[in-house]
Amino acid sequence: MKTKELDFILQEGEGLKIEFKESVKNIDKEMVAMANTEGGRIFLGVSDDNKIKGINTTNKLKSQIYDSANNCDPKIKIRLEELNKVLIIHVFEGNNKPYKCSSGFYIRQGPNSQKLGRDEIFDFAISEGKIKFDAQLNKKFNFPKDFDEKKLDEFLRLTKIKKNLDIKNTLLNLGAAAKQDGKFNLNNAGALFFSEEPSKFFMTSKIICVNYQTNEKLNILDKKIFDDGIINNIQEAINYVKKHINVEYIIKKLEREEKLQYPEEAIREAIVNAIMHRDYLDQSEDLLVEVFRNRLAISNPGGLVKGLSPEEFGKKSRTRNSFIANLLLRTEYVEKLGTGINRIRQAMKKAKLPDPVFKYNTSFSIELYDKTQTEKVTEKVTEKVTEKVTENQKKILELMQSNPHIAIKEMSTKIGISEKNIKENISKLKQKGLLKRIGPAKGGHWKVLR
Repeated sequence: MKTKELDFILQEGEGLKIEFKESVKNIDKEMVAMANTEGGRIFLGVSDDNKIKGINTTNKLKSQIYDSANNCDPKIKIRLEELNKVLIIHVFEGNNKPYKCSSGFYIRQGPNSQKLGRDEIFDFAISEGKIKFDAQLNKKFNFPKDFDEKKLDEFLRLTKIKKNLDIKNTLLNLGAAAKQDGKFNLNNAGALFFSEEPSKFFMTSKIICVNYQTNEKLNILDKKIFDDGIINNIQEAINYVKKHINVEYIIKKLEREEKLQYPEEAIREAIVNAIMHRDYLDQSEDLLVEVFRNRLAISNPGGLVKGLSPEEFGKKSRTRNSFIANLLLRTEYVEKLGTGINRIRQAMKKAKLPDPVFKYNTSFSIELYDKTQTEKVTEKVTEKVTEKVTENQKKILELMQSNPHIAIKEMSTKIGISEKNIKENISKLKQKGLLKRIGPAKGGHWKVLR
């Protein structure tokens, strides 16, 4: 760090990743808070009013700081730097959260280090994937009063499992329940599948299905809320979509074939994916199935599962709710874990429809477009770029119009030219004023300019 940067930080003051301290008192608390959040820097020898007081940096002081970091559980990775009588402690964000010190667990909230209470620690551990929501025992579930045996029977029918055991042992062997201190309890996954009334235990157990008159969220023609257990919710949502999308009838000799607006496999996989990977602790949004005139949108709270990068999406699989996933894997709704995204892509490709559009931040959504979108994209691009671009550039624009989040590697595969040529063509399209990149390379999207 240079003096100019230090001066800027002193003007800026304390924040999420900046802490000023005059001494090493409670230094472990600040390190834990930063390691549990996004990392940061602690400036020793600076007062709360942003003035350099200075600190005598000795080997003994450095050793004391390193000992404080090593005594945290787990150990915290730090680096020390000296500048202008200030000792800067670089605290790295931890990859094994949550961290704690002798006085407890802390996280960074703005410019302050906030101590976590018992429930907050539990929620934090869940958010970091240390404790799985669906694996937790549901102590509020009163068995057998809240249990719906018909739902278990239907599940066993779908999985072709014979009912050889009594109900408790069946649920234990399915992983839907466990015994703790000799007491039988369903876990959250079991309650979501087999509860007589899921909403009694979860605000997030329902699916909301909406049918719109146009391609905008304006006039609602129909709306249904399904909240009758995971299996029933899946089937009801699929039936809802099939009821409200277009059906084309193709006559082949004496047989009539139905062709849905979107492939049934893609519909099923998208709905199952949303239920399987929903963040059931997030009550700010609902799981939505929205039918528009030219597209189907399915969204759920919870972005990419922690530990899965955007580059790995569709290539690697991580499961947010492994107990729910394991139960669904036994049914006809899931053929193999980790294949759902590619099955959606293949189903849309086989039906000669546009590539599905996947969006993720704090939530996750899948958008399926019908053939009118392909026709619309082709017409727009053709009208706009006639005599202005090459054939490959036209294909690039069509792919981007259909899927604004498409990657260069995917375009290279689809068009059949190298990634280098894709990049060169993109540069030329930008120069011609036909294309713009919105946002960063990771997480941004393409915009075909009109």
